[in-house]
Amino acid sequence: MQIDHAPTKGNLQQLQKSLQLSKNGYTLMDRKRMILINEISSLMKEANTIQEKLDAAVKEAYHILDIADADMGLIQMYNAALDVPIDDSLKIQIRSIMGTEVPNVKYDEQSIEPAYALATTSAYLDKARLAFEKVKALQFQLAQIENAAYRLAANIKKTKKRVNALQNITLPALQGVEREISSALEEKEREEFIRLKVVKRILNEKAASV
Repeated sequence: MQIDHAPTKGNLQQLQKSLQLSKNGYTLMDRKRMILINEISSLMKEANTIQEKLDAAVKEAYHILDIADADMGLIQMYNAALDVPIDDSLKIQIRSIMGTEVPNVKYDEQSIEPAYALATTSAYLDKARLAFEKVKALQFQLAQIENAAYRLAANIKKTKKRVNALQNITLPALQGVEREISSALEEKEREEFIRLKVVKRILNEKAASV
């Protein structure tokens, strides 16, 4: 940052404008940092809640899958799984949080009508598929939140650096030069005042001697 140290009123006025802009920038950046911290704190609480639900859902899904395996056999389950269509309904949009682009996952729940022959499969296979659909939906939610939190954390780090730079470098430098120029201008004014008093005294003495 280039700062003109020349003790002129023009430089002082320009410096004071820069100082005010920097102060405003510091206030806004610090406010942004706090908003982002609050946002990420809220996301982490939500992520913890979903993680607990996901852990329980995964445990339940594999429990039902084990029962289906015991009822049908692994090969028959594998063959039935081949008939389940691939889910391509996931769409990712972008939204902005204080300038941070975060993903917004759109997921259309698919019809869970059996894609395999009912006569050769177990009811537990249907229950397992339903259970894993729940797992999938929770995974989508958790991935969205964790990705958003990661991006917000990166923005917080960047914002914190800018806040620190303004607080510890830019503002002290501008304030120091402002004091320097103000002192120099005040000294000039005192010197000018004294010079004018001397000139006035000399002129008065000359006028009195005429």
